[in-house]
Amino acid sequence: MDASFTGSVFLGMSVDGFIARLDGDLSWLIGGAEAGGAPDDGAGGDFGFGDFVAGIDALVMGRGTYEVIAPMDEWPYQGKPVHVLSTTLAADADPRITVHRGFDEAVAALTAAGCRRVYVDGGRTVHAFLRAGLVADLTLSRVPVLIGSGHTPFGELAADIPLEHVGTRTFPGGMVQSSYRVLRQG
Repeated sequence: MDASFTGSVFLGMSVDGFIARLDGDLSWLIGGAEAGGAPDDGAGGDFGFGDFVAGIDALVMGRGTYEVIAPMDEWPYQGKPVHVLSTTLAADADPRITVHRGFDEAVAALTAAGCRRVYVDGGRTVHAFLRAGLVADLTLSRVPVLIGSGHTPFGELAADIPLEHVGTRTFPGGMVQSSYRVLRQG
């Protein structure tokens, strides 16, 4: 697929590789260390998420991810265009987002908007962008918890996707964050 942008992934996940429970629950991730969730980074920070978002032009996510973020008291993407892939959300569901009915439509809109770096979020959306070769880098933050089953952004691929390790950071409380660059083949 031809696109003028590169996708960047920034995900929190359990040590066993899940980004949400099967019912969509994220309490283990956002509930705090005492609830078995994400620990504080030790400096009152956000594990680099704010800096990451500052470096992107737009976001694309699936409906499930949007539905987790939509009710937050503070919209985390102020000033950034947010594109949501959904066949069920109304086009005018939320003035903060643009709804796309399909993958190709979203890619065309991001390309037409002149985006250079796009944050790709949500399990099925990350998987679709990986399969299409539109992801340039991944930052994966492993929360020290095993949840046993759930949703993963990784699944069947047409071929292996080789990665180059860029760096790993550890945080008080045990979260381990690793960054990778996707190596292009051919």
